[in-house]
Amino acid sequence: MRYAALVCATTAQAQSQSGQTVKALSFDAALARIDDASPGLSGEDHAVRASELIAGATRSLRRPVVSASASVIEYQKTLSVDLTGPKDNAQNATTDFLSQLPGQFPAGLQQIVGQVTQRVGAALPTIFGAIPDTLQYQTRDTVFRPAITVAMPLYTGGAIPAIQAGADAAVDVARAKKAGGHDVSRVGLVRGYFGQQVAAQLTHSTRETLEGFDRHLSDAKKLEQNGVIPHARVLQVQVARDAAERAYVRAQLEEATAADALARLLDQPGGVNALTPLFVNSAPLPPVSVFIDGIDATPRARGADAARDIARAGVGLAKSRYRPQAFAFGSYNANRDNALPTEPDWVAGVSLRYTLLSNFDRKKSLDAAREQERAAADAAAQARKDVASEIVRAWNLVETARRSFLLLDSNLAAARENLRVQRVSFFEGEAPSSSLVDAEATLASTQTQRIAAAYEYDLALAGLLATSHRVDDFTTYLARADRRLGDEK
Repeated sequence: MRYAALVCATTAQAQSQSGQTVKALSFDAALARIDDASPGLSGEDHAVRASELIAGATRSLRRPVVSASASVIEYQKTLSVDLTGPKDNAQNATTDFLSQLPGQFPAGLQQIVGQVTQRVGAALPTIFGAIPDTLQYQTRDTVFRPAITVAMPLYTGGAIPAIQAGADAAVDVARAKKAGGHDVSRVGLVRGYFGQQVAAQLTHSTRETLEGFDRHLSDAKKLEQNGVIPHARVLQVQVARDAAERAYVRAQLEEATAADALARLLDQPGGVNALTPLFVNSAPLPPVSVFIDGIDATPRARGADAARDIARAGVGLAKSRYRPQAFAFGSYNANRDNALPTEPDWVAGVSLRYTLLSNFDRKKSLDAAREQERAAADAAAQARKDVASEIVRAWNLVETARRSFLLLDSNLAAARENLRVQRVSFFEGEAPSSSLVDAEATLASTQTQRIAAAYEYDLALAGLLATSHRVDDFTTYLARADRRLGDEK
């Protein structure tokens, strides 16, 4: 038959393109592989680790900062000293001393001493005149100055606790984002894995339809040869059969596309064949309130709470600008023998600083921080409302898909029975070919709807569990499923 040739051609083409063995994986095996195959999840891990390291770095903000520095300084110093006043004072004091000196000796010697003092006094202007009025001294040198400096915050007005709280909240944001990425990756795996199963089921369904039309066409040709039906009815079946072949070819290509998407998702170059069939639990879900009760643990709620904590830390940082700051400091000159004359050997002390007037409006900054905190709190409350609405919507989608799947059981049985009756009637020449074509189309449509309902159930279930941060429970629902679409093959 023509469809058999198409199958062989498609298979040969797939083997020639890949050149590798397709790996069959159950959903559990694919789930175990998704974390290692997802660069996005790996990136989230790095982001969390980075935020944790930054938060750890802020733990040492209260410790002293010790720094070493070394400087080579070349300098020149000029000193100028005015000697006019001291020189005049010295000359006057000497003159007074010499004038009083003769009276300190006996009368016989006073005349001689007087003559001597007169001669010395006459020489004083010459002696003191040799002394310059200004003394200048200039030196030039190169100094090597190594120093150790220590500074430690004593009180920062709450800035350090605010920074640490903000860093911790940033870690919570990164962790919440990672948890959300984990849930989204699981939903993506469900979409890709069971999407391939949908494509495979549609290929199987369209192949059955094509096989059915091949039988109908063969029967029609036999009836035409026996003169039971005209050639026009044979042409009607031929047209329907060709349409079924086109649908089968399209389903094959879509299955190949879905298989390629799953292989890329799981980083499996050789290709992946999904083994776990589409499933449905005939029992209803637990009440929606069960899923809503854990809303505080969802990544969106946790991320919103962490964003509110960051805004709260911003308020504390803005308040610290109004408060004083105190620091302890010290400096030690490690080369005192080669220090400048004005440099101390060591320095230690405490510094208190308070900003009296700032060029940055601190009040408006504080008001803005408080508004951001209120906005973050409102965003956290809105996030919880949004998550609750999404949980209710997803729960309803799961329940709708479950009921639709179960209701299609009777439709599928009726469509198969109708096709059987129409086939017998057509073979006996009692029913027109259009009735047979319609019956075959009805069966194909019912099977497609059933496949779609099962896929909608699986995907909606994954969405519900991801929204409520219970996505790891998906395998539990899969394990206890009592309806599997592959069982009908």
